[in-house]
Amino acid sequence: MKRIIIPILMAFVIAACNQKPEGYIIDGELRGDIENGTQVFLRKQGENNQPINVDTTTVENGKFVFTGVAEIPEMHYIFVDKSQGYTGVVVENGEIAFSAQKDSLGLAEIKGTPQNDLFSKYLAKAKAMSEKGMAIQKDMQAATQSQDAVSFASLNDEMNDFKEEYKSFELDFINEHPDALISVLLLDKAIATRIIPAGEVQGIYDSFTPEIKKTTAANRILDQLETLKAKAEKEKATEIGAQAPEFTGPGVNGEQLALKDMLGKVTLVDFWAAWCKPCRAENPNVVAVYKKYHDKGLNVVGVSLDKTAEAWKKAIIEDELTWNHVSHVKYFNDPIARLYNVDAIPAAFLLDENGIIVAKNLRGSALEEKVAELLN
Repeated sequence: MKRIIIPILMAFVIAACNQKPEGYIIDGELRGDIENGTQVFLRKQGENNQPINVDTTTVENGKFVFTGVAEIPEMHYIFVDKSQGYTGVVVENGEIAFSAQKDSLGLAEIKGTPQNDLFSKYLAKAKAMSEKGMAIQKDMQAATQSQDAVSFASLNDEMNDFKEEYKSFELDFINEHPDALISVLLLDKAIATRIIPAGEVQGIYDSFTPEIKKTTAANRILDQLETLKAKAEKEKATEIGAQAPEFTGPGVNGEQLALKDMLGKVTLVDFWAAWCKPCRAENPNVVAVYKKYHDKGLNVVGVSLDKTAEAWKKAIIEDELTWNHVSHVKYFNDPIARLYNVDAIPAAFLLDENGIIVAKNLRGSALEEKVAELLN
């Protein structure tokens, strides 16, 4: 009889171990001088990136507990009343162990569930990388104070290399951990900061596990993918080699000016604004190139993204911009800017005599070199 019972018990134990937990328990421990009854808040990111309360509990003898059911893994944040900072925790079904010093919540130790173990793995590496960056920054400050230009230049190069290293670290983590919620959040950040080319986003998203694709963050990326695809399709209209989109806009005196009537042998369509400091800094170079090559066939068409006609016209006079100008005075809602997919300025498109885009966003000597090449 015993020989029958033992296998049955073993099967029961194995089945129980394979069952997914029905809810989550966050067992929290706070070290330091903390009063009983101190409130602890579990929050998540709501609309407009504002934190919203999910649950509230209290500390008793340095301990606190949150319980609930998580349909999908989701990043939450733990705040402690009258304590600075907060810490992230992935709320997913299972037992989550949280341990921190009350005045150093950002250094909390979190473990016990798969997503939190992956999150902790990322945080450990990110902390080491951050310490490396801060060490370089500290050395740069010391070089500045001692006016050591040679050391500062070397450290500045080292800092630039470090920034690239950090980008690679995050992208490598995403690619190596398609089953991690933190990978989705890192991809979301990479999209927002344009660290990763839009064309690579779909492939990374496709590599995520089915569970991760169900998360709110993954759904947000899916929405962004549709936007990126639409933008990429639209940007084909202004790729090098494409026919520049035709437009008509009001000039400084209210007259309607058409691009086709302003084309020269070479034409620079220059998107700028009076409020744009980099644009104003580049204007003297454009003026110099225009004066040197206008008689040989260079035309410039300024498209202003100003908010007021007064500011626009004043800047034209101040910077001595003696070429054709158009503007709807609608900031980034200018229809010409939208036609050319311009969402940041300065932006410029260099056209040949047939209105074909031959170069984009040339500045300084690069602009003159290309204009000279086309006209000589």
